[in-house]
Amino acid sequence: MADAQAGVASGGQAHQFIGVGEQVAGAGEYLYTGGGGGDGTAGAVQQPYAEDSLQRNQGAGDRGLGNTELDRCIGEAAGVDDGDQAAQVPQLKLRSPSMDPPRLSGIALMLGSGLSNQVGASVAALAFPVLGPVGVVAVRQWVAAAVLLGAGRPKLRSFTTAQWRPVLGLAAVFAAMNLTLYMAIDRIGLGLAVTLEFLGPLTVALAGSRRRTNLVGALAVAAAVVVLTRPRPSTDYLGIGLALLAAVCWGCYILLNRTVGKRLPGLQGSAAAAAVSGLLYLPVGVAVLWLHRPTVPALLCALVAGVLSSAVPFLADLLALRRIPAHFFGIFMSVNPVFAALVGLLVLDQHIDMASWLAIAVIVTANALAVGTVAQHPKEKQAP
Repeated sequence: MADAQAGVASGGQAHQFIGVGEQVAGAGEYLYTGGGGGDGTAGAVQQPYAEDSLQRNQGAGDRGLGNTELDRCIGEAAGVDDGDQAAQVPQLKLRSPSMDPPRLSGIALMLGSGLSNQVGASVAALAFPVLGPVGVVAVRQWVAAAVLLGAGRPKLRSFTTAQWRPVLGLAAVFAAMNLTLYMAIDRIGLGLAVTLEFLGPLTVALAGSRRRTNLVGALAVAAAVVVLTRPRPSTDYLGIGLALLAAVCWGCYILLNRTVGKRLPGLQGSAAAAAVSGLLYLPVGVAVLWLHRPTVPALLCALVAGVLSSAVPFLADLLALRRIPAHFFGIFMSVNPVFAALVGLLVLDQHIDMASWLAIAVIVTANALAVGTVAQHPKEKQAP
């Protein structure tokens, strides 16, 4: 979800931050967003990481993340100097197909990141009655900006016009993605909102594919969406529309992250975009907090949501990407809609019927297959 997949995310997503759903070196904010839980920071580093890193490093052998830009980014986040990058690279190599301890810990970190993203979104929903989605998103954006500025340390004065253009676009999409996702959660529930938002990165993954498997997957997803949005007495069409708009924003977020990653090193682009997005929410957030006097529990919920949906996924995804190949990341981040539905049930008492559960399973499976196909056929043409 926007809380989330963001695309270090990206998918941040989105998304999730693409997770912090946002992205590392333009891989997608699956990690940061989440939406992704969409926001995307993560959003991201949900699906975007897997797809983009594989595309940009074709023929790199068996290194799961053989992308020098990504290597440098991880080194920067860990405080490693450029001269020491070579020492860090071997950590990213695939040791063997077996499930060794580092890989198991990487999977645990990925699952923990996704769960944190969705728990953060559910905690945010608890503050909606007092702050409203806009107030909660404002606080979340400020937390995301603080985390990414600290990690990316962008040299804003050195940015050129060509670099600022995609950064500003990314900031606008990031802000809209999280707001539309949270407004959708407020109307149709966490599980359905995150699942529909997940269609954004899934569409990006399927758009450039010409393989029959992915064509069948796209048709299955279309049928699943029909099931999820079928007319019922309680159907909230505005909420569904907001979730689909969040999906569009997440897809745009992934594509913009690719451009930002090509024009700016490391996390500088993501950090700058998060800062601009936080500034955009400054007057809005102050006005909302002034009109809707916050209570201490509501403010705590909003802050906790920002930490769980931004800071925790950001750090967890950075550590996970050191231990597992990139395509594993995209596959395991596919479980976010399931986490969202389960957390919505347990934390918010939001129930969905069996048909909706099956539809969510179809969408999750289609995304996992799409990411797996990209990993097996990295030279296949992808969406621009």
